[in-house]
Amino acid sequence: MQSLPQNPRSRAKSAVALWLTFAAGMVDIIGYLAVYHLYAAHMTGETVELGHYLLTGDWPTVAKAGAVIACFVGGSLAGRVVIEVGARRRIRSIASVGLLLEALLLGLLIWLGTPLINLAHGHELSVGSVCWLLGLLAAAMGLQTATLTRIGSLTIHTTFVTGMLNKFAQTFSEWLFWLHDESRKGEHLSAVFHKSREHSSFRTAMFVGLIWFFYLLGSVVGTWMSSRWSTHSLYLPFALVILAAGVDQFRPLSLEEEKDQV
Repeated sequence: MQSLPQNPRSRAKSAVALWLTFAAGMVDIIGYLAVYHLYAAHMTGETVELGHYLLTGDWPTVAKAGAVIACFVGGSLAGRVVIEVGARRRIRSIASVGLLLEALLLGLLIWLGTPLINLAHGHELSVGSVCWLLGLLAAAMGLQTATLTRIGSLTIHTTFVTGMLNKFAQTFSEWLFWLHDESRKGEHLSAVFHKSREHSSFRTAMFVGLIWFFYLLGSVVGTWMSSRWSTHSLYLPFALVILAAGVDQFRPLSLEEEKDQV
């Protein structure tokens, strides 16, 4: 069973996973609001959009959705290549490379994309502009997705939460059955609840629930900031990604990912 380990490195990695999830929620909604109504990390939705507009013949939107999907896959592929290189060369802090590349892509959108958006003066951007702007964000999300995928045996996703909600339901169900079994032994319910804090399914359920919450929180904060500072709001996720790269120098974040490659 996948569970959340309890040790200093795993606790540091858990904290980084939460703030990267917050950053992803911000990136997703800021790209949607400030650039074009497509998400940079929600590939299920983009695939549905692509299928819909292929049938209706809306070729400009097909190009935009296709570019987002292609760039996300490209970013994820680049991230896995980085992890593979780290595994082969025994580089413990290889996650920093992927995270700094992600920060660079976010910075490029802030520094090059913001003037372009401002020049549009509220009018819709050209197809080419939307493709490369959202492409930068999608590639950044692909890199983040590939860079941090495991905490111990627990598989995590920091750029989309469908899998995390499914994992929450699974582990929460396991905890409920454990709660039922323990209560039938005659132990007081309050004592059983107290023991829950040490139960692996309960800890895992709470953590993956927090991942969903931080994605939601990122979208709330991103919406508020975007209404005031547009793409300059990306400076906050940019800073969080840089901070994660700094943590990687002291608590390597991708050791489990590297083990998968050897």
